[in-house]
Amino acid sequence: MTTGKSSLLYVAQPPQMDQHGKAPALVLLHGRGADENDLMGLAQYFDERLFIISVRAPYPWMHGQGFTWFDIEDIGSPDPAMFAESYARLINFLHEAPKLFPIDHARLNLCGFSMGAMMSYVAALAEPELVNGVMALSGLIPESTIKPGYNWEKVVKKSFFIAHGVHDSVIPVSFGRRAKELLTDAKAIVTYREYDMDHQISEETLNDMTKWVTNLIDGKRIMS
Repeated sequence: MTTGKSSLLYVAQPPQMDQHGKAPALVLLHGRGADENDLMGLAQYFDERLFIISVRAPYPWMHGQGFTWFDIEDIGSPDPAMFAESYARLINFLHEAPKLFPIDHARLNLCGFSMGAMMSYVAALAEPELVNGVMALSGLIPESTIKPGYNWEKVVKKSFFIAHGVHDSVIPVSFGRRAKELLTDAKAIVTYREYDMDHQISEETLNDMTKWVTNLIDGKRIMS
């Protein structure tokens, strides 16, 4: 595992399986109050062909340990200045990643939890050409007036896996359902799952998301 800094601090794990050519990639985006090591604990469960990169949000979280992508004015409404900075740095990182690592830029996927899911959605909707697929865990699509705008017309047939707990006490499950509605209307390929859990990643969720990303690598964009 390597550690580095570009637009964002990161840790990276090369594929655990030898393969020809450049590897498919998975970029992990943590939630509020965590860091780049948080979701990296999931790396051992993902497909061994993946080059896995976990990045750190730019801002120290003022109300506890760890880092955050932005402050929240209201649920689903990021602080505009902090959001703009985090968005710019994330997009720069996604542009840099194929130069930093031996990865296939056409198979660059995102996996975000909570606030990291929000950032994953925004990156994929604002610049869909950068992202192959998204796993959005316990998150939401910000619909407040933010820059940049979303390119809904370019989301057609892009793959999304949405997971949400029906008892989520941080981001209610209605936001997951709303994300499913928006993406389905845009003709994206959406796999949506609800789980008997709170704001977390359960074993069942992990099993479903690892199978989903393996299917995506294999070219199976399944709608369900």
